[in-house]
Amino acid sequence: MRLCNWLMCSCLFICFTSVAREAPRILKIYHDSDYSNHHASALAMKMGLVTAFAEVNNQVQGYELQLIEKDNRGNSNRSFLHIRQYLNDPDALAVLGGLHSPPYIKYRKFINESGVLLLIPWAAGGPITRYPDAQNWVFRLSVDDSKAGYTLVEHAQQSLRCENIHLLLENTPWGKSNEKTMRTAMGDTPIAGVTWFNWNTQYASAKIIIRDIVTSDTDCIVFVGNAPEGKHFVNAMASLKNQDRLPIISHWGITGGAFYPAVKESLNNGLVLHFIQSCFSLRDYRHHTLAKEAVDLAKNQFPEQLVHPEQLAAPTGFIHSYDLGRLLLQGLGQITLSDDMKSNRAQLRAALEHLDGSVVGLLKTYQRPFSVWSTTNQDAHEALGQDDFCMAKYDLDGGVTLLPKGAKKVIGNEATSD
Repeated sequence: MRLCNWLMCSCLFICFTSVAREAPRILKIYHDSDYSNHHASALAMKMGLVTAFAEVNNQVQGYELQLIEKDNRGNSNRSFLHIRQYLNDPDALAVLGGLHSPPYIKYRKFINESGVLLLIPWAAGGPITRYPDAQNWVFRLSVDDSKAGYTLVEHAQQSLRCENIHLLLENTPWGKSNEKTMRTAMGDTPIAGVTWFNWNTQYASAKIIIRDIVTSDTDCIVFVGNAPEGKHFVNAMASLKNQDRLPIISHWGITGGAFYPAVKESLNNGLVLHFIQSCFSLRDYRHHTLAKEAVDLAKNQFPEQLVHPEQLAAPTGFIHSYDLGRLLLQGLGQITLSDDMKSNRAQLRAALEHLDGSVVGLLKTYQRPFSVWSTTNQDAHEALGQDDFCMAKYDLDGGVTLLPKGAKKVIGNEATSD
């Protein structure tokens, strides 16, 4: 009887051990993003990365790739909580950042000293990738505010013929980094004025601010802010008489939330609103083999959200995360994964700085997009450059259409050659 019990226990132990060995090992990618207040951008980024992973059947070296939603609600302290959770999770490989720059600027030192592999497909704050150490753990494939300000100012001056630019900036490290860049971009040309606003600025306050700007010596506004406040400023401008309205040239933060439905009527009534984007539009996906394959695969993953891909809200979130996912997979292909996650993170960080060959993405084909950071190589962890940034506008269906690059004279929402 004792022999039977011993044999039974042995068989059970072998069975359980076998099952444990066959259970898929997991690599988690934490997505620290504002799913509450800027759901459009969070969802677009999620869809892009998930689509890239689906191309390899969510598997790499026997590990299952999983994206884990972490809603920071636009709160830097919640982002910090997610970062600490990541560090204590033996299955967490990397963190995919979200829309907001402040948490990654505020906690940049902790992120790098703790070895948090942070991949940025949206947050544009200039300092994020420029931690002054060769062991830099933050990689970005997005708009970069150390360059974005030049694109915004150039468009205002050359395309809209603005001579007196007023800066309307959110009062955060993101807004302040943009002010610094745009002052440099303007050179000797004086700025007509700078107005700061806080998060949660409502329509009544926005209307007062807009009226004050319009009555000053200003012919256009360069805006840096997000969708919740942006919609109020746009609608406040649209409430003025046609002859009093000023064009608004915006950072892309407005595209990250439920913005277009709230301003549709204002735009349809002729208000000029242009905003920065990277230079690929989902309107063109049918004309590019990879883009069509990626969108078709994304439709299978998210059939309800991608009925009309051209109308996807926050499309650059999808584009950037998809391309970043492809770079991540290339890096994973250059290392040997183990159960030591700290080692995996370190190996992958090094691999991203030395990616082999070329990686085809939606925006472009990437050749060594990242390198070792140094004080003389400030853009080492920036996959995109000035030539990858364009200006865009909303069409009547809510989709985003790129404006022609170069000096154009813009009438209303249309660009024409001089």
